[in-house]
Amino acid sequence: METTTKKKVNDLTRLIIGAAIEVHKILGPGLLEKVYEAALMHELRLRGLKVVRQQAIIVNYKGVDLDCELRYDLLVEDLIICELKSTREMHPIFDATLISYMKHLEKPKGILINFHVRNIYYEGQKTFVNEYFSALPEG
Repeated sequence: METTTKKKVNDLTRLIIGAAIEVHKILGPGLLEKVYEAALMHELRLRGLKVVRQQAIIVNYKGVDLDCELRYDLLVEDLIICELKSTREMHPIFDATLISYMKHLEKPKGILINFHVRNIYYEGQKTFVNEYFSALPEG
């Protein structure tokens, strides 16, 4: 089994953003999030990556697992959570939600991708890391 390193996570991030750019290039802005979610999942699988979508997030509160019907959009290679948007305005709550998902799922990185932009690379994506990323070897 391959060791997870910061380099591996960062390389994976570049692959995900490249796939999002490809989806955006083909579909353009203005569609529903679920369309981009399905297309990005397909594009990532075409690139040989393991992707799961819309899985439940269980929140543990004082030893009790709460089923709150929280779901992430995509989880790539069991390492990076991708939250997808198709909105004119990005709100700080989107950042906070993704950071919370990363915490509860103990994942080192999250990518927030907005498809309602002209250019994904420059204005349509934002990455987040946490203490799980900090604890990884450089690799």
